[in-house]
Amino acid sequence: MAFRKALKRTAIIGGGAVATVFGVSQLIEYRKTQARLANVEAEAELKVVYTDELPSRQAQLSSLKNTEEFDVLVVGGGATGAGCALDAVTRNLKTALVERSDFSSGTSSRSTKLIHGGVRYLQKAIMQLDYEQYMMVKEALHERANLLEIAPHLSAPLPIMLPVYKWWQLPYYWAGIKMYDLVAGIQCLKSSYILSKTKALELFPMLKKDKLVGAIVYYDGQHNDARMNLAIALTAARYGATIANYTEVVHLLKTNDPHTGKEKVCGAHCRDVITGQEFDIRAKCVINATGPFTDSLRKMDNQETKNICQPSAGVHIVIPGYYSPDNMGLLDPATSDGRVIFFLPWEKMTIAGTTDTPTNVTAHPIPGEDDINFILREVRNYLSPDVEVRRGDVLAAWSGIRPLVTDPNSKDTQSICRNHIVSISDSGLVTIAGGKWTTYRSMAEETLDAAIKAHSLSAEPCKTVGLMLEGGKGWTPTLYIRLVQDYGLENEVRLSVTFGELHRSDEALPRIVQIMGKELDWSQERRTLEAAKKFLYHEMGYRSRSEQLTKTSEINLDYQEVVRYKKRFHKFDKESKGFITTVDVQQVLESINVHIDENALHEILNEVDLNKNGQVEIDEFLQLMSAVKKGQVSDSRLAILMKTAEETLDMRGPVTVDRSGGGV
Repeated sequence: MAFRKALKRTAIIGGGAVATVFGVSQLIEYRKTQARLANVEAEAELKVVYTDELPSRQAQLSSLKNTEEFDVLVVGGGATGAGCALDAVTRNLKTALVERSDFSSGTSSRSTKLIHGGVRYLQKAIMQLDYEQYMMVKEALHERANLLEIAPHLSAPLPIMLPVYKWWQLPYYWAGIKMYDLVAGIQCLKSSYILSKTKALELFPMLKKDKLVGAIVYYDGQHNDARMNLAIALTAARYGATIANYTEVVHLLKTNDPHTGKEKVCGAHCRDVITGQEFDIRAKCVINATGPFTDSLRKMDNQETKNICQPSAGVHIVIPGYYSPDNMGLLDPATSDGRVIFFLPWEKMTIAGTTDTPTNVTAHPIPGEDDINFILREVRNYLSPDVEVRRGDVLAAWSGIRPLVTDPNSKDTQSICRNHIVSISDSGLVTIAGGKWTTYRSMAEETLDAAIKAHSLSAEPCKTVGLMLEGGKGWTPTLYIRLVQDYGLENEVRLSVTFGELHRSDEALPRIVQIMGKELDWSQERRTLEAAKKFLYHEMGYRSRSEQLTKTSEINLDYQEVVRYKKRFHKFDKESKGFITTVDVQQVLESINVHIDENALHEILNEVDLNKNGQVEIDEFLQLMSAVKKGQVSDSRLAILMKTAEETLDMRGPVTVDRSGGGV
């Protein structure tokens, strides 16, 4: 402990002083030692309640119903809510957590996938001499280092390039990025550096070459946000928290305080969304960590309370991996409307975003076409004219509702809080709102500190700094080799289909639901399949891809192209009806020994059936091929299917009279 205190005192000096005292190798070792000590200190006094299999959802629900009283009930299973549950249970508080949908089904799974301090916030802090902004960045950089340490299986450092197109910007941006490194101090991931124009184009060949003078590369963190959220919740359960998804709060429970005579929140009346069964959960303290739905729970406490949440939609798109290098992102620090756009490699594809548009609160946000096109325009501004950025290249899109908040205790209630707020109502409801993914842990710590004080709870100090998350202990970067060696898997085998490949997800869904239904004893497989498809079609932008064809009114094909595509169409429309149906397509596919599920085939044709009459007319097919040509539609399943079938038929050639039995 004495050594750790000495390290802490040294750390206060900052990165420059430490680098002066230690050499580079000693500094790296010092950082590793500090991290190891943090892990040991965090886990030394903690008891793991479940060392093997975690309790089932049914067992968790039983505990929620039958426990006389919890110390803390957290409402909301996003990053902040799960973080609050983990913080509470590791302070030896009897903890419960309920989430009305899936864990991380909301904003926490729809982020930019970055763990970062916020370069733009540091710029504002320096330009405006804003100490609050500076401390916000410093805190976030500390949390970035901690999260990378406690979840190495879900996160990693990522180099991000900032292209520079004016000579005077090079020293300006370099100074800002170096300040970012300096504020991080000993927790700086890797030192930033300058690239020449030649080297920048070598690393990022699709960059616009004209007027490029060079680039600056700095490091932040990247993580799998949905899995990280789930890991936090599972870690809380591992240490004894009772957690349940698909459990919604119907209304808050209240009782009169015998000392003050005032009403106090004492729990929540909940409903199991799956079975419809309702029950009470009693708790000394209720924490509202519901993100964009913050005001809904606050109004359950007091109908007269004013809204503090100002929801903003952040849209991201997924485009093919060839739009970015495998291991480097790109930052556009000043878009056409002053926003920041990131351009990041993800699961062998590219994520671009985000937008910041006022929106209404909904459980199922849908990415808007205006936001998608805005991102595409900004992407075009940074890429070479040789690279045609097409609307049809958008493989997926999602919208996350960011819960921007105003401070209810501030005189200026219209001013957006730049960080997060923790507030406690007259009846004792604790609300944590705002903030960002990177700082979920420190937000949870602050929330529990306030809750413990307000409700006089007997608790230990926070222990989550350095506390390894579920799946992180024992993980190494070479662990995948064991899968290859022990199970004979190919190196490139992917164990799951991402939402970056929506057409593959759509095709795999029926079988996935069938397998999971059997494994988990689901009684409503069809309803589950429909819900999953609705999620893909609307919330992940799959439907908006097919709708691009609906908006394509003119056919922009030359004469030879029209002839070629009509010939292809007539291979399926053998009776020259002028349209094709699923039966026509099925017959051609069977003739070349290709079998597709009838429901899947119906959906494939439905994407192109503009007037929804159950058939695809020749004009609709030509509109499709015109849209493919112009880049408005890509990866059309019908277009690919018909082209492949035509090529197979042409390779076989015509069937001779002799082989057909003389025409008999």
